[in-house]
Amino acid sequence: MDRFQEMQIFTRIVDRRSFTQAAEDLNLPRATVTNSIKRLEARLGVRLLERTTRQVKPTQDGDLYYQRCTRLLADLEETEEAFRDPDPQGRLRVNMQGTLAQYFVMPRLPEFAARYPRMEFFIGSGDQLVDLVREGVDCVLRAGELADSSMIARRVALIEQVTCASPAYLERHGDPASIEALTQTHAGKLAHQAVNYLSPSTGRAHPLEFATPEGVTRVTLPGTVAVNGADLYTAGALAGLGIVQVPRYRVREQLASGELCVVLGAHAPPPMPVSVLYPQNRQLSLRVRTFADWLVQVFADVN
Repeated sequence: MDRFQEMQIFTRIVDRRSFTQAAEDLNLPRATVTNSIKRLEARLGVRLLERTTRQVKPTQDGDLYYQRCTRLLADLEETEEAFRDPDPQGRLRVNMQGTLAQYFVMPRLPEFAARYPRMEFFIGSGDQLVDLVREGVDCVLRAGELADSSMIARRVALIEQVTCASPAYLERHGDPASIEALTQTHAGKLAHQAVNYLSPSTGRAHPLEFATPEGVTRVTLPGTVAVNGADLYTAGALAGLGIVQVPRYRVREQLASGELCVVLGAHAPPPMPVSVLYPQNRQLSLRVRTFADWLVQVFADVN
């Protein structure tokens, strides 16, 4: 086993905090991974990893060695890519929001697979940002404004959004003629309410946002229902439970059929950004770069 492979094994153990998961990622026997670290520590004369029954973590020397290994492996990858076949190959681990995967990525993934037949995917779904390094994920695809993080983000699209409600809701509460009308009171109660979407990171409801000549106006409305999933959010609007703001692609059919109606169309919400994120301390691999370029094409016709 060469030293670069030992470095690969060591860095993957640190990333995954597990010998077993590192072995699975690298498609190696567990014993091979264990013996590699024993030889590495013996050759260097230092202990690189602290092992407990629950996790594995680097020692102080191990952390310093890890930082140097990641730089060396990134340089090696970049050097080999300069001479390698330009088509990417190998496994790409991606985490996406479920609706983005369902509406855009999965339907067109066969064309990507046909173009790059030596690539394979592991795709997970979720709304929260994952720890890419710890979970062995190469990149994530997320919609919405991004919280501060140590990851690098590349924007791939801006998706048109729309404010809407059901005809039954508008019949009960009225169709607001202005943003100010949303917060007018009647008999001591606000005239309107929202189906509130809770942030997965903070647990707080996202305010409604409206574009005006002066900038973005944010309005927080009460609601009898709060949700934390995109499908539930749209379902709440269809049930007449309140006003929502969603990407137009999600409700295009309901708007066409009259199941939902546009509200305050002159003050549309700001478009929703869609971004690919990847770790800051990693060389951007050809696999991730190629996939991100393809996503730009996929989302080009979103609206």
